[in-house]
Amino acid sequence: MKKSISILAIFVFAITSVFAQDAKKPADAATNAAANNPNAADISFTKTTHDYGTIFVDGDGNSEFEFTNTGKEPLILSSVRSSCGCTVPSWPREPILPGKKESIKVKYDTKRMGPINKTITVMSNAKNSPVVLKITGNIVKKTEESSIPEKSLNSGASPTAK
Repeated sequence: MKKSISILAIFVFAITSVFAQDAKKPADAATNAAANNPNAADISFTKTTHDYGTIFVDGDGNSEFEFTNTGKEPLILSSVRSSCGCTVPSWPREPILPGKKESIKVKYDTKRMGPINKTITVMSNAKNSPVVLKITGNIVKKTEESSIPEKSLNSGASPTAK
C-alpha cells in the first residue's frame, strides 16, 4: 500500500511539473505580439558600442547613443538599465513617433581606475527589444608627466647675445 501511494505521488508530481513548463509568461506574450506585428515600432541605433579609449581618472564619462524609430507605430522605452551603479543612463520618457530621432545619454563614473566593460539594456515595445548597448575603455591615473607638457630645448633655436 505504501509503495502504491509513493508511486502515485511521484506520478502526480511529474505530471504537474511537465504541464507547469508549458505556460507562457506574460512578458513572452508581449514580446511575441510586437514581433508578429508588421507595423510595430522598431528601434535602430547608429552605434551600439561606445569606446572611451584611454581616459584619466575624473575624465569625461559622458556618452550618447542615438536611435531612430524605424517602425510604423510610436516607440515607448519602458526601461533602460545598466549593469552596475557606476553607469547612469537617461532616456526620453515620452513616445517617439515613427521616423523621429532621440538619444540615450550615459554617464560613467570615471573615479574608478581600470578597464570599462559595461552594458545598458534597453527594453521597449519594439520588434527587436531588448537591445544591449555597451561601453568600453580604460581609466588610468593621471601622472605629473602626462599633465604637464615637457619643454624641449633646441640649441639651434635659442637666442644668442652679440
